[in-house]
Amino acid sequence: QVHVVESGGGLVQAGVSLRLSCAASGRALSSYTMGWFRQAPGKERDFVAAITGSGGTTYYADSVKGRFTISRDNAKNTVYLQMNSLKPEDTAVYYCAPRYYSSYPIQSASGFAYWGQGTQVTVSS
Repeated sequence: QVHVVESGGGLVQAGVSLRLSCAASGRALSSYTMGWFRQAPGKERDFVAAITGSGGTTYYADSVKGRFTISRDNAKNTVYLQMNSLKPEDTAVYYCAPRYYSSYPIQSASGFAYWGQGTQVTVSS
């Protein structure tokens, strides 16, 4: 079982950058595709980005493509989400998790398990 802890969120103004971290323990992250999702109040948990175990392939939601970059350092058992040009609509709790069920599309939260507690990102206009 993988245990993940997200960090790096905060209250920022539109246009600035933040880098989120997802530190894992329990098992090596290199075995897993890792995903970042976000959830705004009253809304479902939405896909943001994912990265394969080797880091060779990345996936992005259209809403963040060109602004966000997902990366990983398997030696540190950590996955990152660099968020640039933040917008108020990026406000949400951001979660990371390993992908356990490949039968679901990569963008489906149902394919991921062992979620962290999340980190709040608030972008003011």
